[in-house]
Amino acid sequence: MEENCVFCKIIKGEIPSKKVYEDEEFLAFYDINPAATIHILVIPKVHIENLQQVQDDTLISKAYRVIQKIAVQEKFAESGYRVIVNCGKDAGQEVMHLHFHILAGEKLGPKIR
Repeated sequence: MEENCVFCKIIKGEIPSKKVYEDEEFLAFYDINPAATIHILVIPKVHIENLQQVQDDTLISKAYRVIQKIAVQEKFAESGYRVIVNCGKDAGQEVMHLHFHILAGEKLGPKIR
């Protein structure tokens, strides 16, 4: 855990969040500044700065399994959703803790920008 990381503080319960899913390795919660009707963040409980820092391939596959579970649980698996991972400041990563954005709940356009 990083002392000044906002996501690490959410994991520790120091900052409240609207949790959607939690297990031993991941936490998922609603984004406070949503980019779609449904905007959920999935984060590993271990502090990893971004995708470039991932050393364990199983972490990524587990993250996508969690995303699949959330899509079913929150009832948007059939209508569709988008998963985005920003890696670094130029890509729009604002919190330097690996996180997966799930966007759903509306028809999303074909472009990111």
